[in-house]
Amino acid sequence: MDADEFGTRPGEVRAALPATFDAGLHFIGRLRTPWQARSDCPKNGLQTDAVCTVEVDPAYVPGLRNVVGCTHLILLYWMDRATRGLVIQQPRHADGPRGTFSLRSPARPNPIALSVVELLGRDGDTLRVRGLDCLDGTPLLDIKPYYASTDARPDARVDRTGAEA
Repeated sequence: MDADEFGTRPGEVRAALPATFDAGLHFIGRLRTPWQARSDCPKNGLQTDAVCTVEVDPAYVPGLRNVVGCTHLILLYWMDRATRGLVIQQPRHADGPRGTFSLRSPARPNPIALSVVELLGRDGDTLRVRGLDCLDGTPLLDIKPYYASTDARPDARVDRTGAEA
């Protein structure tokens, strides 16, 4: 699938990405979801009850040790089919363009996404989770435990009328 198949909307700005990368990474597995098309994906993981599968590559399976002690996990993944380089976006729901770094959109210079998921169980090299919002086959970057005591910020806010700066 062509990453630019979704194009850009009027008012959007794309940065020129460097010719080379600053860092390397290794995908540690794949995410299996019911969604084959972007239009089918929920906007966020709280909008679905779908049970999804985290497939961990054999080399990284030892890292799953003790993971079943977690009720929730943070999954970091690479939105490999997203448009890259957008720095100004025109969300469908917004009254005007917004800076990419004020959005959770997958269209960004580095299409890294995250979801806090509920861990439903483990079977060998796979995890069953609820709370994903990505296309089937999305590459997995990392798995981290979610700690309500340090990760939750109940006083956090996003002012969508925020000052232009």
